[in-house]
Amino acid sequence: MMYRLLAPLALAALLAAPAFAAPVTVKSCNREVTFEAPPKRAVSNDVNLTEMMLALKLQDRMVGYTGISGWKTIDERLRAGLKALPELSPKYPTKEVLLNADADFYFAGWNYGMKVGGEVTPETLAPFGIKVYELTESCIHIMSKAKPTMDDMFVDLLNLGRIFQVQDRAEALVKTWRAQLATLQAKLPKGQAPLRVFVYDSGTDKPFTSGAYGIPTAMIEAAGGMNIMEDVAKSWTEVSWEPVIERNPQAIVIVNYGEVTAEQKIAFLKDNPAFKNVDAVRNNRFVVLDYVAATPGPRNIEAIEKLAAAFYPGTL
Repeated sequence: MMYRLLAPLALAALLAAPAFAAPVTVKSCNREVTFEAPPKRAVSNDVNLTEMMLALKLQDRMVGYTGISGWKTIDERLRAGLKALPELSPKYPTKEVLLNADADFYFAGWNYGMKVGGEVTPETLAPFGIKVYELTESCIHIMSKAKPTMDDMFVDLLNLGRIFQVQDRAEALVKTWRAQLATLQAKLPKGQAPLRVFVYDSGTDKPFTSGAYGIPTAMIEAAGGMNIMEDVAKSWTEVSWEPVIERNPQAIVIVNYGEVTAEQKIAFLKDNPAFKNVDAVRNNRFVVLDYVAATPGPRNIEAIEKLAAAFYPGTL
């Protein structure tokens, strides 16, 4: 009789208790990282990685961000989401910056807040209980990987969703973006050679550009073009101007950030006699993408739509 009286009470107590979440393991470059519980004091580095966190509405799990104002300007879309969070370091953080913030999670990448052999790496932070998730695009700096597709960015969002237990948000975003891409690609011209495209980030003596393993290659291909530097086995790297001129891009993507404006970069290309016979320069065919849109993050799909409209005007 006593058992029958207690059983409903015990059941009610169990139902009222918070659900216990099982540990989550995700692949991060060449590591597997296990989270016993969602991070509570996260830090993200760089504007695009920070926007991934904001897209999943994880501000309340963050203690700050790093690596934005030292190179870039925070636009209004990003500023609104960050207003309650401090910038802990204008450029790459030191180990002490993360320890002083009592961080338990660092979302960064190789050359996006970490350097190979540097002070801040997954290995150097592990003894302090700070777990690291690495941006998938950046894994090429420490391991072999396939040329990126937009799935690289989607995987990062889905993994963040699992780490922070907001899978529904992540899956909804990725489903929407996949649908947008499918709609766009159904409208692209069929049966013709893809447009030849060059990515111009910065530099005058030698251009800094995106090679095969940078996300712009995936974005350009999704928009119906081909990166003329797709044979360069790097993500972002410096090249010489000679192959750019020889490969004669039909469109040039200008990455907009830093002290040199997009307009100044375009003027440099148009005013230099060496580029006068390049199709993109002759036809004034430039597409400007902000840094945050040209690196892996939530603005990639919108940027692909902008690229496609510029590559194939009047057809979309």
